[in-house]
Amino acid sequence: MTSYTDKGVKPENGRFVHFDHIVFWVGNAKQAALYYSVYLGFTPYAYRGLETGSREVVAHVVKQNDVIFEFQSALNPGNEEMGAHLVRHGDGVKDIAFSVENIDFIVDKAKARGAVIVKDIHEEKDENGTVRLATVKTFGDTTHTFVERTNYRGLYLPNYKPSHVETLHLSTLPKVNLKFTDHCVGNQPNDAMESVTQWYEKSLLFHRFWSVDDKQIHTEWSSLRSIVVTNWDETIKMPINEPAPGKRKSQIQEYIDYYGGAGIQHIALNTDNIIESLKALRARGLEFLKTPDSYYTQLRENLKSSKVKIVEDLDVLKKLNILIDYDDSGYLLQIFTKPMQDRPTLFIEIIQRRNHNGFGAGNFKALFEAIETEQELRGNL
Repeated sequence: MTSYTDKGVKPENGRFVHFDHIVFWVGNAKQAALYYSVYLGFTPYAYRGLETGSREVVAHVVKQNDVIFEFQSALNPGNEEMGAHLVRHGDGVKDIAFSVENIDFIVDKAKARGAVIVKDIHEEKDENGTVRLATVKTFGDTTHTFVERTNYRGLYLPNYKPSHVETLHLSTLPKVNLKFTDHCVGNQPNDAMESVTQWYEKSLLFHRFWSVDDKQIHTEWSSLRSIVVTNWDETIKMPINEPAPGKRKSQIQEYIDYYGGAGIQHIALNTDNIIESLKALRARGLEFLKTPDSYYTQLRENLKSSKVKIVEDLDVLKKLNILIDYDDSGYLLQIFTKPMQDRPTLFIEIIQRRNHNGFGAGNFKALFEAIETEQELRGNL
């Protein structure tokens, strides 16, 4: 495991602030939004569709604290771009949007360094003001949209209206309280990780933050390599994974096969109380990967010689299948859902950090083994 301290030259202008929102292309946006609301604790927030003058695409937006997910579907039979995307990838993440300052500088830099501009800087406006946006192509069919909201006072984005979905039944479910998007992981085919990493360094002026290779992360059957890239302020983290050759098919390769190429494998959502969040999520019916009891037996043994002291009750963590990764400075707690759709592609991670900026390298083996159990059930190991 390697941590990087060289952030490169600070951009003299332009700033990536944080994750803004995440756009999913799905077969049925209304149902997907409700699924995430019921199981993950989101609240219906904004809407764009026929009633608001959007004739081609419908969008249902859900929100939980600073996390915003937008689910989009085609309204007409002739939408070839969305149709082809769904046939190839199934339901999945199309766009990771970043809130930015000085969009002109950011887009000019990206253009000068060879980034493919999907949609150049443009304005969208309504009675609440103006938002400036631009979209660039990243790995696979995934894009990044830059959002500059300096002169906007509205709910979300121009020409979206407050959601009209009835939320009374949702208010009776236990509160989950996920706070913000911690990181988003992009899976790449073998030997593509380095070139994608370099794209972020070159086009967005991101820098390397953390990495692991297959010597550190492997089971008997499979392994991975991962490099995390981040913006100057280190508020946006994008781990870039690729499979490493193993005796059997790794979960990264399984994702590539079922998604039809590179894409977003999982979204990590941060909470300041993972135990309470997880109790609420389990009560709502969300399914998680199971961790073998031997993991906790080994953990208790290893912690005896560690400087770090775990605040939470280990018996409770074991009961809830929560994983722990730590170093001498602190630790993190994490758990992973089963896939959020029928294809074994996108899943969600719930994470709590206690003075620890890693990504659970110490748990990768346990995670891989848990996923390999599921892969075996699917006949894909």
